[in-house]
Amino acid sequence: MTAILKVDTIQDTDGNNIINESSDTITIGASGDTISIPSGATIANSGTATGFGKVLQVVQTVFTGAKSTTSTSLTDVSGASVSITPSSTSSKVLVFVHANDSQKGNDSAVSGTMALLRGSTQLIQLGGQIGYTGAANYNNVGTVSGMYLDSPATTSATTYKLQFSTNTGNTFYINANSNTDSMITAVEIAGW
Repeated sequence: MTAILKVDTIQDTDGNNIINESSDTITIGASGDTISIPSGATIANSGTATGFGKVLQVVQTVFTGAKSTTSTSLTDVSGASVSITPSSTSSKVLVFVHANDSQKGNDSAVSGTMALLRGSTQLIQLGGQIGYTGAANYNNVGTVSGMYLDSPATTSATTYKLQFSTNTGNTFYINANSNTDSMITAVEIAGW
């Protein structure tokens, strides 16, 4: 035989609500209470969690090999993109970029610009002008890192990518040194 206990409210000995059911909403505890989950216990969520942030997914692309441009207009960096499909239109996407830029060969006075885009929309410019003068053969190598909190407001696949340009006409490189890798990472955060 199955036993069923039907109540609207469960209270402690002082008359404080521990569990209260009203209008299809179950409230556990009250403001200021601590809800304790014992060590070893697991909370499994098969529905939608709201009211607190959590990481839903992380996607990363590591791009290697020398990328170069002689264009003074921003152009795509080959392989420097990551695609993520948000699970909700209310999700935020936190995007991290780490790129190794340099000069190569005998070019001098090299400077360039990088930008982070969502699709064709520029979100931020990274590092402004990264300038080098003088010595050759990767003697000048720098790192550009940045992050951007985006609100794509979609559940469709969304691509974030890196673009770069030269400001001097000389060749501007990413990963010119074979010992360096660069990356772009997208993190979906729910319940914002």
